[in-house]
Amino acid sequence: MAAGTAAALLAALGGILWLAARRFVGSSVQRLHQGGDSGLMRGKTVLITGANSGLGRATAAELLRLGARVIMGCRDRERAEEAAGQLRREVWPTGGPDSGPTSGGAGELVVKELDLSSLSSVRSFCQEMLQEEPRLDVLINNAGVFQCPYMKTEDGFEMQFGVNHLGHFLLTNLLLGLLKSSAPSRIVVVSSKLYKYGDINFEDLNSEQSYNKSFCYSRSKLANILFTRELARRLEGTSVTVNVLHPGIVQTNLGRHIHIPLLLRPLFNLVSWAFFKTPEEGAQTAVYLASSPEVEGVSGKYFGDCKEEELLPKAMDESVARKLWDISEVMVGILK
Repeated sequence: MAAGTAAALLAALGGILWLAARRFVGSSVQRLHQGGDSGLMRGKTVLITGANSGLGRATAAELLRLGARVIMGCRDRERAEEAAGQLRREVWPTGGPDSGPTSGGAGELVVKELDLSSLSSVRSFCQEMLQEEPRLDVLINNAGVFQCPYMKTEDGFEMQFGVNHLGHFLLTNLLLGLLKSSAPSRIVVVSSKLYKYGDINFEDLNSEQSYNKSFCYSRSKLANILFTRELARRLEGTSVTVNVLHPGIVQTNLGRHIHIPLLLRPLFNLVSWAFFKTPEEGAQTAVYLASSPEVEGVSGKYFGDCKEEELLPKAMDESVARKLWDISEVMVGILK
């Protein structure tokens, strides 16, 4: 019995190691396919929300290496400045974007305060952007809240729907003029495969009748996709494109609200190491959509692993997308 159990454990461990090896080889090939022109984004300004950690930080690092001027829009300015210092040391080990012969034209890094759970913060941020930034080539709506306990934003919205959808909805709309004047420009929206488990309940968008943290996260991610498709329709003929992606399952602090029993943590850590993407791997599709010539002019599409993927019918419902847009305009105060 003991020998059989040991053999089963060894087989399971071997399987995990084999899958991990496969994943890392695959990710290396993808990174090699992505990499290349270190000046691809030179002269372009990119705004990334939630860029101080996880996917946002990894996306910022990649785009800096491609020569972009990156604006980090973050809620906690102190943490953002700390992350920015780390990024500068990683991307510019010789001391600055123009230091030394190997700098490769790496870009510039700017930190701005942005709290997507506060509509007044979003408006102040956009006002500052319009006053200080002559152009915006790429907007990456990356920041998100994942399966948190029930709480409300400053404006009284359920937190996940308020941050993941409404905050970015207002941000994008207020910056559309700058994006249009900078065209050709791009908008990249980070969603999740978990959209499949969500539905748009117009009778209870604020989850006041009932709250399930998993369902509400999925609903906010479905809203991201519906928003992207409706925005793409409205932007036809403007040379501003918008696409949405899922990054896969990534090792980030997004799951900080999920409780894992102490005894199961070593197993969870092993499984996450074997099966989850690193932030750098997870960021590749966002970097691809922000920079690749291959998607120039492509709009309204859903991507995963740098390839277009199919959506469920509920994510392509044009009537729901338009109704959600109209209601969102009222909720954030664009329309009274």
